[in-house]
Amino acid sequence: MGNKSSKKKPKEEVEKPGILTKKDYETELARLQVELVKLQEWIKENGLKVVVIFEGRDAAGKGGTIKRITQKLNPRVCRVVALGTPTERETTQWYFQRYVPHLPAAGEMVLFDRSWYNRAGVERVMDFCTDEEYKEFLRSCPEFERMLVRSGIILIKYWFSVSNEEQERRFQARLLDPTKRWKLSPMDLESRARWVEYSRAKDQMFAYTDIKQAAWYVVEADVKKRARLNCIHHLLSMIPYDDHTPEPIELPPRQERGGYIRPPMSDQTFIPEVY
Repeated sequence: MGNKSSKKKPKEEVEKPGILTKKDYETELARLQVELVKLQEWIKENGLKVVVIFEGRDAAGKGGTIKRITQKLNPRVCRVVALGTPTERETTQWYFQRYVPHLPAAGEMVLFDRSWYNRAGVERVMDFCTDEEYKEFLRSCPEFERMLVRSGIILIKYWFSVSNEEQERRFQARLLDPTKRWKLSPMDLESRARWVEYSRAKDQMFAYTDIKQAAWYVVEADVKKRARLNCIHHLLSMIPYDDHTPEPIELPPRQERGGYIRPPMSDQTFIPEVY
């Protein structure tokens, strides 16, 4: 029996993405934002109720992505919810109670910049909740989300994943930029020191809340521009929609002035023209 070749079948090579230039990024972002407007009109016309949750480590790029999603949209249809620290009264309420008033009505999309998952993240790591409160969250959160889905809400959850090294680079950049320094809170600095604890909390959270009715979708966020495009592209793929862009509008003729004489402009107070 002759010798057979011992060559192994070559593995399929995964094509690595090329360099994303600024021009390519801006062109694709503009295209996706047009699609987001189409999605907005579809949500409004069909009375859909959409909730999109953005979670992840500090400086992972959640805010930048939310900004690009909402940039061209109608704030009456698409709004952002970013709640602050609970008040003394809110701490005595049912945990999910302060989030419920912000849920969408028909024809609305709500983007949560952090959400009820604070309990499974920062509250757990920083000991802002008791062990029993944490365990109750893990038990009740999946049921709460199933209830939302049964009520007709489309619930989409994104986790922005950033490496330790990239988060550190972004923190350092914020220290140098006066317009971004406000983003570095004492809580952010503490999260930097507790990287492993946050990792453990995230893994535990996924184990309980990555459910069939409301799965977690992880966004690789070390490259911000790619993360934005990938997230928007995925969001558009999650809600089937048709192009219901309004037909071109013909502007009516302006009203004739008639005999009306406006008061002199000198009667008004104008701001200084510095530029």
